Amino acid sequence: MKKTIGIVGGMGPLATCDLFRKIVEITDAGSDQEHVRVCIDSNTEISDRTAAILSGGKNPVPEMVKSSVRLQGMGADVLIMPCNTAHYFYDQITPYVDVPFLNMLEETAREIKRRGIRTVGLLATDGTVQSGVYKKAFDAEGIRMLLPSPENQKHVMDVIYKGVKAGNMSIDLTGFYGTMEALFESGAEVLVLGCTELPVAFDLFHIEKPNIDPTLVLAAAAVRFTGAKVKEEIGY
Repeated sequence: MKKTIGIVGGMGPLATCDLFRKIVEITDAGSDQEHVRVCIDSNTEISDRTAAILSGGKNPVPEMVKSSVRLQGMGADVLIMPCNTAHYFYDQITPYVDVPFLNMLEETAREIKRRGIRTVGLLATDGTVQSGVYKKAFDAEGIRMLLPSPENQKHVMDVIYKGVKAGNMSIDLTGFYGTMEALFESGAEVLVLGCTELPVAFDLFHIEKPNIDPTLVLAAAAVRFTGAKVKEEIGY
Protein backbone atom coordinates (compact mmCIF):
# COMPACT_ATOMS: atom_id res chain seq x y z
CA MET A 1 0.00 0.00 0.00
CA LYS A 2 1.32 3.43 -0.98
CA LYS A 3 2.09 5.94 1.74
CA THR A 4 0.21 9.23 2.18
CA ILE A 5 1.69 12.70 1.60
CA GLY A 6 0.81 15.59 3.91
CA ILE A 7 1.25 19.14 2.60
CA VAL A 8 1.81 21.95 5.12
CA GLY A 9 0.30 24.62 2.89
CA GLY A 10 -1.14 28.10 2.73
CA MET A 11 2.26 29.76 2.14
CA GLY A 12 0.78 30.89 -0.23
CA PRO A 13 -2.37 29.19 -1.45
CA LEU A 14 -1.40 29.25 -5.13
CA ALA A 15 1.98 27.71 -4.32
CA THR A 16 0.15 24.97 -2.42
CA CYS A 17 -2.06 24.31 -5.45
CA ASP A 18 1.02 24.26 -7.67
CA LEU A 19 2.68 21.56 -5.57
CA PHE A 20 -0.44 19.38 -5.47
CA ARG A 21 -0.93 19.76 -9.23
CA LYS A 22 2.67 18.75 -9.88
CA ILE A 23 2.35 15.69 -7.64
CA VAL A 24 -0.63 14.59 -9.71
CA GLU A 25 0.93 15.43 -13.07
CA ILE A 26 4.25 13.66 -12.50
CA THR A 27 2.85 10.48 -10.97
CA ASP A 28 2.96 7.56 -13.38
CA ALA A 29 -0.62 6.41 -12.89
CA GLY A 30 -3.18 4.84 -15.20
CA SER A 31 -6.21 5.35 -12.97
CA ASP A 32 -7.43 7.35 -9.97
CA GLN A 33 -6.50 4.48 -7.69
CA GLU A 34 -2.87 4.47 -8.83
CA HIS A 35 -2.36 8.07 -7.73
CA VAL A 36 -0.98 9.03 -4.32
CA ARG A 37 -3.23 9.94 -1.42
CA VAL A 38 -2.55 13.56 -0.43
CA CYS A 39 -3.75 15.46 2.62
CA ILE A 40 -3.50 19.26 2.47
CA ASP A 41 -3.79 21.86 5.20
CA SER A 42 -3.80 25.22 3.43
CA ASN A 43 -3.28 27.11 6.65
CA THR A 44 -3.47 30.81 5.80
CA GLU A 45 -3.10 31.66 9.51
CA ILE A 46 0.64 31.00 9.15
CA SER A 47 2.21 34.45 9.37
CA ASP A 48 4.62 35.90 6.81
CA ARG A 49 7.97 34.14 7.06
CA THR A 50 10.12 36.94 5.63
CA ALA A 51 8.67 39.46 8.08
CA ALA A 52 9.36 37.06 10.96
CA ILE A 53 12.99 36.56 9.91
CA LEU A 54 13.91 40.14 9.04
CA SER A 55 11.71 42.51 11.01
CA GLY A 56 10.44 40.80 14.14
CA GLY A 57 7.11 39.80 12.64
CA LYS A 58 4.79 37.25 14.21
CA ASN A 59 6.36 33.84 14.73
CA PRO A 60 4.94 31.41 12.12
CA VAL A 61 6.20 28.26 13.89
CA PRO A 62 3.15 27.56 16.13
CA GLU A 63 0.77 27.43 13.16
CA MET A 64 3.21 25.38 11.07
CA VAL A 65 3.48 22.91 13.95
CA LYS A 66 -0.32 22.77 14.24
CA SER A 67 -0.62 21.94 10.55
CA SER A 68 2.13 19.32 10.74
CA VAL A 69 0.57 17.57 13.73
CA ARG A 70 -2.89 17.81 12.16
CA LEU A 71 -1.67 16.20 8.95
CA GLN A 72 0.08 13.41 10.83
CA GLY A 73 -3.20 12.78 12.65
CA MET A 74 -4.94 12.52 9.27
CA GLY A 75 -2.62 9.67 8.32
CA ALA A 76 0.27 11.40 6.54
CA ASP A 77 3.36 9.20 6.34
CA VAL A 78 5.59 12.00 5.06
CA LEU A 79 5.31 15.79 5.27
CA ILE A 80 6.35 18.43 2.75
CA MET A 81 6.15 22.21 2.86
CA PRO A 82 5.83 24.34 -0.32
CA CYS A 83 7.56 27.44 1.02
CA ASN A 84 11.31 27.93 0.68
CA THR A 85 11.51 30.69 3.29
CA ALA A 86 9.64 28.55 5.83
CA HIS A 87 12.54 26.09 5.82
CA TYR A 88 14.44 28.59 7.96
CA PHE A 89 12.19 27.22 10.74
CA TYR A 90 12.48 23.57 9.65
CA ASP A 91 14.43 22.42 12.72
CA GLN A 92 11.86 24.05 15.00
CA ILE A 93 8.99 22.08 13.44
CA THR A 94 10.34 18.57 12.99
CA PRO A 95 10.68 17.71 16.72
CA TYR A 96 6.89 17.84 17.01
CA VAL A 97 6.15 15.13 14.43
CA ASP A 98 7.01 11.46 14.25
CA VAL A 99 7.06 11.04 10.46
CA PRO A 100 9.73 12.05 7.91
CA PHE A 101 9.63 15.70 6.82
CA LEU A 102 11.33 16.19 3.45
CA ASN A 103 13.50 19.30 3.17
CA MET A 104 12.87 21.05 -0.14
CA LEU A 105 16.16 22.96 -0.11
CA GLU A 106 18.28 19.87 0.52
CA GLU A 107 16.38 17.90 -2.13
CA THR A 108 17.00 20.74 -4.60
CA ALA A 109 20.72 20.91 -3.86
CA ARG A 110 21.06 17.15 -4.36
CA GLU A 111 19.19 17.35 -7.68
CA ILE A 112 21.42 20.18 -8.91
CA LYS A 113 24.54 18.20 -8.00
CA ARG A 114 23.11 15.10 -9.74
CA ARG A 115 22.78 17.13 -12.93
CA GLY A 116 26.38 18.26 -12.77
CA ILE A 117 25.49 21.94 -12.42
CA ARG A 118 28.14 23.90 -10.56
CA THR A 119 26.89 27.52 -10.50
CA VAL A 120 23.33 28.69 -9.96
CA GLY A 121 21.56 32.03 -9.64
CA LEU A 122 19.12 32.18 -6.73
CA LEU A 123 15.80 33.99 -7.08
CA ALA A 124 14.10 34.10 -3.68
CA THR A 125 12.55 36.32 -1.03
CA ASP A 126 14.64 38.65 1.08
CA GLY A 127 14.03 36.29 4.00
CA THR A 128 15.36 33.26 2.16
CA VAL A 129 18.36 35.16 0.80
CA GLN A 130 19.38 36.83 4.05
CA SER A 131 18.75 33.80 6.24
CA GLY A 132 21.36 31.83 4.29
CA VAL A 133 19.30 28.63 4.19
CA TYR A 134 20.02 27.96 0.52
CA LYS A 135 23.69 28.83 0.90
CA LYS A 136 23.96 26.18 3.61
CA ALA A 137 22.27 23.57 1.41
CA PHE A 138 24.36 24.47 -1.65
CA ASP A 139 27.65 24.63 0.26
CA ALA A 140 27.02 21.09 1.50
CA GLU A 141 26.90 19.90 -2.13
CA GLY A 142 29.73 22.09 -3.46
CA ILE A 143 27.46 24.35 -5.52
CA ARG A 144 28.34 27.99 -6.15
CA MET A 145 25.43 30.39 -5.60
CA LEU A 146 25.03 33.83 -7.19
CA LEU A 147 22.59 36.44 -5.87
CA PRO A 148 20.93 39.48 -7.49
CA SER A 149 22.29 42.89 -6.61
CA PRO A 150 20.34 44.72 -3.86
CA GLU A 151 18.60 46.80 -6.52
CA ASN A 152 17.69 43.76 -8.60
CA GLN A 153 16.48 41.90 -5.52
CA LYS A 154 13.68 44.47 -5.31
CA HIS A 155 12.43 43.31 -8.71
CA VAL A 156 12.32 39.71 -7.46
CA MET A 157 10.28 40.75 -4.41
CA ASP A 158 7.90 42.74 -6.62
CA VAL A 159 7.14 39.70 -8.78
CA ILE A 160 6.48 37.61 -5.66
CA TYR A 161 4.47 40.06 -3.56
CA LYS A 162 3.04 42.60 -6.01
CA GLY A 163 2.58 40.02 -8.75
CA VAL A 164 1.66 36.47 -7.73
CA LYS A 165 0.57 37.01 -4.11
CA ALA A 166 -1.50 40.04 -5.13
CA GLY A 167 -3.01 38.32 -8.16
CA ASN A 168 -1.68 41.12 -10.38
CA MET A 169 -1.21 40.00 -13.98
CA SER A 170 -0.26 43.47 -15.24
CA ILE A 171 2.96 43.92 -13.26
CA ASP A 172 5.91 45.35 -15.23
CA LEU A 173 8.50 42.58 -15.65
CA THR A 174 11.24 44.66 -17.27
CA GLY A 175 13.35 44.84 -14.12
CA PHE A 176 12.85 41.14 -13.41
CA TYR A 177 14.08 40.16 -16.86
CA GLY A 178 17.12 42.37 -16.32
CA THR A 179 17.75 40.65 -13.00
CA MET A 180 17.74 37.22 -14.62
CA GLU A 181 20.06 38.31 -17.43
CA ALA A 182 22.52 39.79 -14.94
CA LEU A 183 22.76 36.43 -13.14
CA PHE A 184 23.42 34.57 -16.38
CA GLU A 185 26.06 37.14 -17.37
CA SER A 186 27.75 36.55 -14.00
CA GLY A 187 28.08 32.83 -14.71
CA ALA A 188 24.85 31.19 -13.58
CA GLU A 189 24.07 28.03 -15.53
CA VAL A 190 20.47 27.92 -14.34
CA LEU A 191 18.15 29.93 -12.10
CA VAL A 192 16.85 28.35 -8.90
CA LEU A 193 13.25 29.42 -8.38
CA GLY A 194 13.74 29.65 -4.63
CA CYS A 195 10.30 30.97 -3.77
CA THR A 196 7.26 28.80 -4.46
CA GLU A 197 5.50 31.78 -6.05
CA LEU A 198 8.18 31.94 -8.76
CA PRO A 199 7.29 28.71 -10.63
CA VAL A 200 3.74 30.07 -10.61
CA ALA A 201 5.04 33.39 -12.00
CA PHE A 202 7.04 31.62 -14.72
CA ASP A 203 3.84 29.83 -15.79
CA LEU A 204 1.54 32.86 -15.53
CA PHE A 205 3.88 35.21 -17.37
CA HIS A 206 5.26 32.59 -19.80
CA ILE A 207 8.86 33.16 -18.76
CA GLU A 208 11.25 30.78 -20.52
CA LYS A 209 14.66 30.77 -18.85
CA PRO A 210 16.78 27.75 -17.80
CA ASN A 211 15.71 26.96 -14.27
CA ILE A 212 15.42 24.45 -11.47
CA ASP A 213 11.97 24.34 -9.86
CA PRO A 214 12.26 23.26 -6.20
CA THR A 215 8.49 22.66 -6.11
CA LEU A 216 8.84 20.05 -8.84
CA VAL A 217 11.92 18.55 -7.17
CA LEU A 218 9.97 18.24 -3.92
CA ALA A 219 6.94 16.77 -5.65
CA ALA A 220 9.08 14.07 -7.27
CA ALA A 221 10.86 13.25 -4.00
CA ALA A 222 7.54 12.94 -2.17
CA VAL A 223 6.00 10.71 -4.85
CA ARG A 224 9.04 8.42 -4.80
CA PHE A 225 8.87 8.27 -1.00
CA THR A 226 5.34 6.87 -1.17
CA GLY A 227 6.39 4.01 -3.41
CA ALA A 228 4.64 5.39 -6.48
CA LYS A 229 6.52 5.97 -9.73
CA VAL A 230 7.49 9.29 -11.27
CA LYS A 231 7.03 9.59 -15.04
CA GLU A 232 10.33 8.91 -16.78
CA GLU A 233 10.15 12.05 -18.92
CA ILE A 234 10.20 14.26 -15.81
CA GLY A 235 13.86 13.41 -15.29
CA TYR A 236 13.79 13.87 -11.51
